[in-house]
Amino acid sequence: MLTRRVVVCLDVKGGRVVKGTRFVDLRDVGDPAELAAHYEREGADEVVFLDISASAEERGTLLDVARRTAGRLFVPLTIGGGIRSADDVGRALRAGADKVSINSAAVTRPAILTESAARFGAQCVVASIDAKRGPDGWRVYVKGGREETALEAVSWAVECVRRGAGEILLTSIDRDGARTGYDLELTRAVADAVEVPVVASGGAGSAAHVCEVLERGHADAALLAGILHDRVTTVAAVKQAMREAQLPVRAA
Repeated sequence: MLTRRVVVCLDVKGGRVVKGTRFVDLRDVGDPAELAAHYEREGADEVVFLDISASAEERGTLLDVARRTAGRLFVPLTIGGGIRSADDVGRALRAGADKVSINSAAVTRPAILTESAARFGAQCVVASIDAKRGPDGWRVYVKGGREETALEAVSWAVECVRRGAGEILLTSIDRDGARTGYDLELTRAVADAVEVPVVASGGAGSAAHVCEVLERGHADAALLAGILHDRVTTVAAVKQAMREAQLPVRAA
């Protein structure tokens, strides 16, 4: 069985890490480079750097901040936000990213996934999907969760993989920042439908929630943010809980 990953997310706006609830009510929690280094020392397997206002403000990712963050890390770094072309993917990779997350641009023009995978390899291409429960399943949202689309989340995930995505970063808008646990039904539906790793995001309130989404949600990795920023728990404590649940985990 493959090692399950603990991924720490740094949502960045204006060069600072922020955290909110259901994508709103943002508050400042620190410097991205310093926090990334701190979480790596705690045992994070990967770090995700998301410029959460880039798409809505129609500008590129803050590559200078991304570059400074990447310079402090030895674990893999995913960069996302404002990625609109394969050229943007290349710039993010040159800034130090190991993988690049694409969200709104993939919905607008799915060929960006194919073009990026062809140039840099599918292992570099992460399809980021923000989903919210509706009357007939889960609807895909873009522009930082601000704009609803006509896409259904599970079928869109399948299409993203078909187009070349090597990983799915799946966020439940309903659960984001709520700390009531991941959306297990959503995560399991996507994970069972695709053959690439799925990173579950949105809703972590405890180490038990992480273990739950990795076991019952069939996720390959769990993304954490607020409960780490607020010192509710630590990466080390989460990984210890994973060991006790007999989940395969990389040593800190």
